[in-house]
This record gives sequence, C-alpha cells and structure tokens, in this order.
Amino acid sequence: METLQKPAGQVKLTVTPVSDLADRPVHVRVTGLHPTQLVMFKASLKDERGNLFQSRAVYRANSAGEVDLQQDPSLGGDYMGVHPMGLFWSLKPEKAFLRLTKRDVMNRPFQVTLDLYDSASFQDDSRQPRASQITERWFSCPGMQRVPISEGRLRGALFLPPGEGPFPGVIDLFGGIGGLVEFRASLLATHGFAVLALAYFAYEDLPKYPREFDLEYFEEAANFLLAHSKVQKPGIGVLSASKGTEFGLAMASYLKQVVATVCINGPVTISNIPLRYKDLVMKPFGISAERVQVHPSGGLIFRHHETNLQEEQNQQRALPVEKAQGHILFIIGENDECVNSRRHAEYAVDRLKKHGKNNGRILLYPGAGHLLEPPYAPLCYASGHLSFPCPLIWGGDTILHAAAQEHSWGEIQKFFRQHLVLSRSKL
Repeated sequence: METLQKPAGQVKLTVTPVSDLADRPVHVRVTGLHPTQLVMFKASLKDERGNLFQSRAVYRANSAGEVDLQQDPSLGGDYMGVHPMGLFWSLKPEKAFLRLTKRDVMNRPFQVTLDLYDSASFQDDSRQPRASQITERWFSCPGMQRVPISEGRLRGALFLPPGEGPFPGVIDLFGGIGGLVEFRASLLATHGFAVLALAYFAYEDLPKYPREFDLEYFEEAANFLLAHSKVQKPGIGVLSASKGTEFGLAMASYLKQVVATVCINGPVTISNIPLRYKDLVMKPFGISAERVQVHPSGGLIFRHHETNLQEEQNQQRALPVEKAQGHILFIIGENDECVNSRRHAEYAVDRLKKHGKNNGRILLYPGAGHLLEPPYAPLCYASGHLSFPCPLIWGGDTILHAAAQEHSWGEIQKFFRQHLVLSRSKL
C-alpha cells in the first residue's frame, strides 16, 4: 500500500456545514495531500444505546493534492463511484441486524466522526488518523415544538414548526415495530408541516399484542389534529409505512378528513390482526409458514407469502380504496423482501381506475428495499422485530436504496403541499 509522509498541519479535512439537519447533504473535502495520493475515509457513529455504525471508502487525490466528494469517485470500500453522501448512507452496524433509529429527536443530534487516513489499508484501525472532523446531524430545528400527546385514548407526539401557522397537518404511522417512532415526523416538521407521530400499540398503556385494531382510534387522531389551532383546515395527510399503510389506506377509504395519503411499501389488505370500524370488522389474512423463506443469514423473507389479489373472495376482503375521496401516493421499493408491495400498489391503482378514479399514483424505485427512510439514513437490510423470534429481511441495494430515499423524500413533501395546501380552496 502507498504510504506518504507529509509535514503535520498541512492536510485539512472540511465538512460544510459542520452542523445541519439529517436530511440535508454536506460537502466533504480534503486539501494538502500529495498529488495522486491514496487515502481512506472512515465514518463512525454511535447511536443512543452505544451501538457502533461505521463505513469506509478509498479515494485518490487529484493533481492538486485534493479530494472532493462532490466530484471524485470512491475507488473501493463500502461503495464505489461519485456519491457525495456515501459515507453516511453506507454506515453499517458493528452488531448484525441493528437498525439505526434516532430516539431523542429534540435535544441531541447524531454525531458522525469522519477520519482521514494516509493509506488505503482496511486492516489496522490502531493508526492515528491524519485529520478528523465531527459533524452533527439534527432531527429538529430552532423554534420547533414537541408536544407529548395523551388525550383520551391517543398516545403520540405532535411536532409544530416555528411560526404562527396554520400548517398543513400530517399523521405519521410506522409499521409493526410498535412503540412511538418520531424521527420522520420531526424531520418533516422542519419543512413546515404539523406532524403527529402516532403510536397505536406497544407504547405506554396501549396493548403490546392487540387482539384487534380500531379505526376509530385513528379517526380520533385525525379529529384531534384538525382541531388544533395551528393546523390548517379542512383536511389532513397521512404518511404511512409497512404495517402502517393498512391504517393509512383504511383512513383514506373511510375518513373524509384524510385528503392525501402516502403509503410506503405496504399491503392493500389487513394482515394478522382484525381491523374494526364501528360495526364493520375487516378480517385479516394470516401467515402461511410454508410460504416464508429463510435467508442464509437466518432472517425471514416474507415477500413470497402473499394474498392472491386476483381471486374474487380476496378482492372482497381487500381495503375498499375506491371509496377514497383524497389522493394516494404509493412509494414502492422493487427489492422489498418483506411485502410484494408493487403488486399490492398496482392492484389498488387498478381498482381505483375500474371505479372511474385517477386519484392513485405509484412511484417505483428499482433496487430499493422495504425500509425507505428520510435521505442519507443507512440501508437496514435486516433487523429484529417485536413479533418474530428471527430477524426479518427488508432488502435493498445500498446505492439504489439511498437514491430512492433522497428522491422520495422530496416527492412526499411535494405531494402533501399540492394536496393539503390546495385542499383549502378545493373543499
């Protein structure tokens, strides 16, 4: 390996800006190297539980002794090619099957340490880096409020942007991991939305293993959000993913308050646990063990376990999306190993068209997996799950998944601005 010595103090590693929101890119640049010198970058992050995530990439300095991640390609490591934020979205857990999740979204940022080494060796981590820089990745902005919600049955957290408002309102629903997940809601609120991160099981006094879900709970959440003085009337949006899309689609189908719904990689049917709405009970489709595949890592692949939506009896049990008065955006990772989400989304849009409606749209992302997060979050290919003894395989190609996250985050905001802000004059 090439190792070149230079007088101390000449090499400079800069990250601009050094502190910013987690969904914004940074500019990483090095000056003062020898021309054509090989160097290695290492990024390190510890989550709030002390779990380590790291990434590495090798670069070659240009004729001026500089490396600029905005224009120079990585020659090896955790990714290759020109990827200005590759060191961030290629972070991998030291322990297998861990998902990077921000818990304290208001008070502390994630800190990512970037180290620069003089050679491209991956073996010796005891070396002193030639230069280091710490960058902060925030999930809130100055003046933003987090309001804990414990109103009747409702449990969650409401994020209000700085300013008087009123702001377009969105309910944020995560999937089968349970609890209260706030990082996506808080980031969306920094872009001018009032966002209610809503827990619906396994949180505080909510059941850990519910026997059925009640759509009236979600209706209460919609009414609560619309009644808030800083939330724009008359309609709200729902941002849902995975298991949460079942409730997002049910809300779109049955609740007039919901005028814009985003469904990220989820089914158009109810799974495992019944959903009740007043006197109506929507029966779930269960899991057939023989259709579940086992990945070489020991994780479970559910993609091939799915409902045949072409059978008439199953169509009668699918969510009645044709009742939706608002708009629905399906965001689909084609390498989703948990749900055949493309087939479900295409069925839903086809069902809308058969009823003379064109209010459904699909965004397809080749190579993207199940867990599509806000930009620059690392791909979680597999992780543990509350309901299963084995990890679940989520899928995704690292580079293509990162591109999907960056593009879809902008599309989500555009969709909500188009259909929530305009809903005031439409309705």
